Amino acid sequence: MARLDTSGLHVLGVRHHGPGSARAVRAALAEIKPDAVLIEGPPEADALIPLVGELEPPVALLVHLADPPKDADAAASAAGWAFWPFAAFSPEWEALRYAAENDVPVRFCDLPAAHTLAERLAEAEAPGEGETGEGTTEDPEAVGRDRLRMDPLGVLAEAAGYDDAERWWDDVVEQRRDGEPSPFPAIADAMAAVREESGPEQGRGARREAYMRQVLRATLRQGHERVAVVCGAWHAPALRGVADYPVSGDTALLKGLPKVKVSATWVPWTHGRLASASGYGAGVTAPGWYHHLYTAPDLPIHRWLTEAARQLREEGHHVSSSHVIEGVRLAESLAVLRGRPLAGLDEVSEALTAVLCEGEPVRAALVHRTMAVGERMGSVPPTTPMVPLQRDVIAAQKRLRLKAEPFDRDLDLDLRKEGHRERSVLLHRLRMLDVRWGDPQQTSGGKGTFRESWRVRWEPELDVALIEASRWGTTVAGAASARAAERAADADLPELTALTELCLLADLADALPGVLGLLTDRAATDGDVTHLMGALPPLARSARYGDVRGTDAAHLRTVAEQILRRVCVGLAPAVHGLDDEAAARFVTQIDHTHSAATLLGGEALAEWEATLASLARRETLPGRISGRLNRMLSDAGHIDAEELRRRLGLAMSQGTEPATAAAWLEGFLQGSGLVLVHDDRMLGLIDAWLLGLPEERFTAVLPLLRRTFGAFDGSERREIGEAAGRLGGARVTAVRTRAAVDAERAAPALATALAILTDGRKRA
Repeated sequence: MARLDTSGLHVLGVRHHGPGSARAVRAALAEIKPDAVLIEGPPEADALIPLVGELEPPVALLVHLADPPKDADAAASAAGWAFWPFAAFSPEWEALRYAAENDVPVRFCDLPAAHTLAERLAEAEAPGEGETGEGTTEDPEAVGRDRLRMDPLGVLAEAAGYDDAERWWDDVVEQRRDGEPSPFPAIADAMAAVREESGPEQGRGARREAYMRQVLRATLRQGHERVAVVCGAWHAPALRGVADYPVSGDTALLKGLPKVKVSATWVPWTHGRLASASGYGAGVTAPGWYHHLYTAPDLPIHRWLTEAARQLREEGHHVSSSHVIEGVRLAESLAVLRGRPLAGLDEVSEALTAVLCEGEPVRAALVHRTMAVGERMGSVPPTTPMVPLQRDVIAAQKRLRLKAEPFDRDLDLDLRKEGHRERSVLLHRLRMLDVRWGDPQQTSGGKGTFRESWRVRWEPELDVALIEASRWGTTVAGAASARAAERAADADLPELTALTELCLLADLADALPGVLGLLTDRAATDGDVTHLMGALPPLARSARYGDVRGTDAAHLRTVAEQILRRVCVGLAPAVHGLDDEAAARFVTQIDHTHSAATLLGGEALAEWEATLASLARRETLPGRISGRLNRMLSDAGHIDAEELRRRLGLAMSQGTEPATAAAWLEGFLQGSGLVLVHDDRMLGLIDAWLLGLPEERFTAVLPLLRRTFGAFDGSERREIGEAAGRLGGARVTAVRTRAAVDAERAAPALATALAILTDGRKRA
């Protein structure tokens, strides 16, 4: 076979997200004028390339399993999809744009995602059996080779006298300006030298390069005379020397690879997800800075600090044009001192802090962090391939004017308004599908049941969640109903009641009857009091929700009342013999059940309070539970002040074990201690109990008391302390009053005082 002609081959080794690389690629393509372009990426996305002209970066290619497994665990689910992000400053994106604008054939040439996802799924199913061993040997030479392979930029940076690989790459490549010579031959030569030291590529990297060479050979044999390949800098030597690699060797590497069926699409991406902190392996720490360097036509430092000044002024800080001028001078001077071709983000950040923020790092950090990330979200056209469920969500977003945004946004919904209620229903239905676009927030007092507060934030992974949820249906309503039925089939009683509540919130009328049927059956057969108590609160809320929203909640209320009745019967045996830790957990369940009974009201609440009153009189009740029940009954008006003091006196009596008394007190004061501020006699009982404790017993109960009073906020503790101070002052006043009226005992002291005073006057 004739040797492959590579005279028209141009390999452009890049950093995957870098403005200098993107500029260099644009300039190189304009000079080469290729008749074919190959780009590192999944070939399954070739059919999506025609959409490039309609996309607004940042965007990402999403490749996912065509048929996601229904019962996959978290690891297998995460292994079933992968993203390939593109920003405006990504060199691959520049190559795609060039090809689209100049009508040049272009395709992706990396190892198909069908193989990559198959390997990842196999590793997820059998952890520890994948490709390991690289970098784990203790052989110093092997460790050195692994480092060369894992961090080639770090090795080159050290050779150039840098201690930071990112800074070296920025200086050499990313901060290059238009008109400078192409860096790609030098990059390929440098990487070839590093690869020679590290040894031949192995494992997945070797398979990827073998496939890229196969695509490259096929492209060259099709008669293309000028072929440009845009790939990661590490792979450049392996593709530039394609003619030196035997075809048989590459074929053997790719033989018998596992494969799965996949689909590909474009999805919006964000700058925040490009940042290295997001976990994406090829991320950049400051995408906003890179976007600025790529889009600023001239004077990037001047423009950056001018924008920083504008943001500071919007925050109410005085920043003048002279601040900007001096800031630019400082940044440029720092770059010269450090031998950099252009001031980088470090120099600009220091100038921002020292000059524009007058040395205040906190103020500067807020602006710097916002600008460095430069959060923005891309968009894809309606013609992008999507599963029907994605299209239904997009249509709902447009109809409800609920925009998908990459930052936190708070929604305050008034459910009496139709549009707000529909927004609430959509968010709840997506929660049913595990698409966490929004999270309900705790509302402050006074909003009532007609109000809901949400915090929404759209992340690119939510598109994956929608794709995975599409197995339950093509619309949000249908998929949520099917998902509810599936979840109900294996749910226990507390899960069923929570599911019932979510069905009502999500307005899933089709799923609700089946869930309620299962709920009724489970409630009738489950004898565990803790299960019944855990099931009651969401069911009571659901009954209340039905009353407010106009839903027929009669059946819900009936089931809730039946469960509460069974709790009342089983409560006394359930609390018998509990230790303090178990009693603390049970108190929480009693609180939740009490709230549920209050929501139900009527006879159900009366029966519950009667059960508490009967139970509270038992002497064998754990102290914490007894104290809590007495507080509930007191707050509800079923125990008058005198009776409450009597019970407190019994609990604090000398015959009661101090630890039991302290537990009673903790249960009684749980949630609020203001009752002590308004009842001096009750506070006096506790005070007398504490003063009467022997030192060793006081020391033993002190941690319990500290925990009790430490749970109150500062204002409560202060008011209780002031009340205790008044109590102590009253005792002193009483003592002084009794001494003043005892004239017989005071007579000798008065005579002595009178003699002293008389003698003093005579001498004067």
